[in-house]
Amino acid sequence: MNFKAASDQAILQTLGERLRQERLNQNLTQVDLALKSGVSVIVVQRLENGSGCTLNNFVRILRSLDKLDNLEGFVPEPGPSPIALADMEGRRRKEATGARGRPRKSSE
Repeated sequence: MNFKAASDQAILQTLGERLRQERLNQNLTQVDLALKSGVSVIVVQRLENGSGCTLNNFVRILRSLDKLDNLEGFVPEPGPSPIALADMEGRRRKEATGARGRPRKSSE
């Protein structure tokens, strides 16, 4: 599915179908998944039929299906912006400053 071109409703429908298939692959009923994830059966039903659910319930269901690792690819941790990298480049530390306010020991 091309998620960029799809409507919100089409995306919810596809996600619901995929989660339903995963639930079936794990041989879980909707009741089993609801109990395992701590949500109501209605939440599972609404998610599977494309009505959606809260983000909190979505995460609970993904955790119950052992699919949380997939979120890392979905929303990866952002790195510094190119502008921030350019700003830091000129100020990269060259040496340690040591403890401030403490006299340096001579090497006699």
